[in-house]
Amino acid sequence: MASISQASLGSIRGISCGLTQSAFHAMTPKLKIRSAISIPKLPSGDLLKNINAQNILFKNTRMVPLEIATSNGHTTKKEVSHEANIATTKLYMILEAVQDRIEMHKNIGEQRENWNSLLLNSLNMVTLTAVTMAGLGEMGGSVLPLKISSTLLFAAATGILLITNKIQPSQLVEEQRNAVRLLKQLQTKIQTTLSLQTPTGKDVEDAMEKVLALDRAYPLPLLGAMLDKFPNTFKPATWWPTKPSQQAHDGVHKSKACYHKNKGKMNGWSEELEEEMRSIVGVMDTRDMEDYVRLGNKALKLNKTLAMLGPSLMGMAAIGSALSGHGGSWGAPLAAMAGSMASIVNTIEHGGQVGMVFEMYRNCAGFFSLLEETVESNLEESDLGKRENGELFEMKMALHLGRSLSELRDFASKSRVN
Repeated sequence: MASISQASLGSIRGISCGLTQSAFHAMTPKLKIRSAISIPKLPSGDLLKNINAQNILFKNTRMVPLEIATSNGHTTKKEVSHEANIATTKLYMILEAVQDRIEMHKNIGEQRENWNSLLLNSLNMVTLTAVTMAGLGEMGGSVLPLKISSTLLFAAATGILLITNKIQPSQLVEEQRNAVRLLKQLQTKIQTTLSLQTPTGKDVEDAMEKVLALDRAYPLPLLGAMLDKFPNTFKPATWWPTKPSQQAHDGVHKSKACYHKNKGKMNGWSEELEEEMRSIVGVMDTRDMEDYVRLGNKALKLNKTLAMLGPSLMGMAAIGSALSGHGGSWGAPLAAMAGSMASIVNTIEHGGQVGMVFEMYRNCAGFFSLLEETVESNLEESDLGKRENGELFEMKMALHLGRSLSELRDFASKSRVN
């Protein structure tokens, strides 16, 4: 009985295990294992290098969607094209160069401002010391050492004053200030272009031309490239690239015909706005430009006179000091008087920064010349769509001239009546 029960129990266990395994196989889904598994291929080493190079090249660029035409005639948005990426990269390179130039002009301007103050103080100290020695030489005693020292000091002061008058440190400082201000304007314009639109090749070309024009207008080196500090005639500063002008009369007639055809404004322009701009240009040309040219010529003549008078007086003082004690007693008084007057002239010229005043007038005249050229270039453009927006252009002119829009219009209407 025990053996029968054990056999029965074993059979029952076998049956239950079989049922369990069959149920497990029934509940488990069948997996179909293929011999070839499709796995995407990893990029090769060369492809990874190209991708990394492109990421490094365009890490600073802004991805702007562009609409391009597909084969079925519809437009889809895609990332910036290769040409736009190149233009953006070039514009960033120009922006970096502009920032570097700003720092250089700023540092050199501070250095030349130190030149102006140090040279002025040193020259006055040397001159007054030489005058004192020349006066003490007439009091008797051993006058030879005082006479030699005074003569050497006057001669050294004459040479230093000639160099100082040649380079005009105060005018150099004003040039660097103007260069920094104009380069910052260009920097802001480039940043605005990168923020508001996709740069094009024309944007890159315009930025390059403006940078090179500023380099020519405000050079950094002193030898060879330094601007003439004593030109024959006063000329306004020019820091923008010059462009060939169109025929003004053809542009005006075409724009008027377009106004008549459209019966209203186009791109913010109207006949009234054109007349307003012409009136403003006329006033700037006949009043502002003439005033700054007249004042600039006066500053130029004064600077030339002081630049010649100072070394002449210093040279006379050196000669008087060398001849003191010979042929009468006029040498020492001449040295003292001429040296004192040379110190006064030097203080007026460099302490009063006459060269800086001349450069300021030159820059102001250039500013009005730029405004006049900007207005004329817009009015000469026959295609109104290619002009700057008229409303924005009017606001820009009002800001440049320090007036509100209503004041600018009243000013233009009064100038037309007069």
